[in-house]
Amino acid sequence: MSFLIILSPFITVACLLVFTSASISLFVGCAVALALVAVDLWRGREVKMLPAGCVVLFAALGGYQGLIEHEWSDFSIRLAIDVGMLAIALVSIAMKMPFTLQYAREQVDAETMREPEFLQVNYVLSWAWVGAMLLMLVADIFMIYFPALPLWTGLVAIYLARNAAIYFTKWYSNRWIGKARAVGLKA
Repeated sequence: MSFLIILSPFITVACLLVFTSASISLFVGCAVALALVAVDLWRGREVKMLPAGCVVLFAALGGYQGLIEHEWSDFSIRLAIDVGMLAIALVSIAMKMPFTLQYAREQVDAETMREPEFLQVNYVLSWAWVGAMLLMLVADIFMIYFPALPLWTGLVAIYLARNAAIYFTKWYSNRWIGKARAVGLKA
């Protein structure tokens, strides 16, 4: 699945925060995540932890925003989302079901999934994403608590962390698949 589709609920919220209220942004992001869940159900696939977690996270944050007298800043919303994403990733690892595993199963054949290293590769990928999420969280904290810093520094840090995780995921997955195929050809 394309990274843009996987990250579309987050991209939606980030883009809408520029133009509208946090509540509306979060509820639209929730709807996008719910659409991803619906597509998985319609296609007979398992519901993935990341979009399902986004539905809960965005609905809860949007509901909270609707109940309080004033809205949080965009940075505070992003901080809450980063904490939520990090929690989803860490819970998936703690449950011995790294969140990348659900996406990886859709990309490989049954024989590849039975490889002993397949689960280990997904732990490495999930931990790489946890590292990127931590960096994004730190960047958001800096943007909130150190407003004298130029805004672009935090945005660049977030962009670099996210893109590093995307490129690492592609590189590491392709590297492992290439090694698995090479071993399969030798056998």
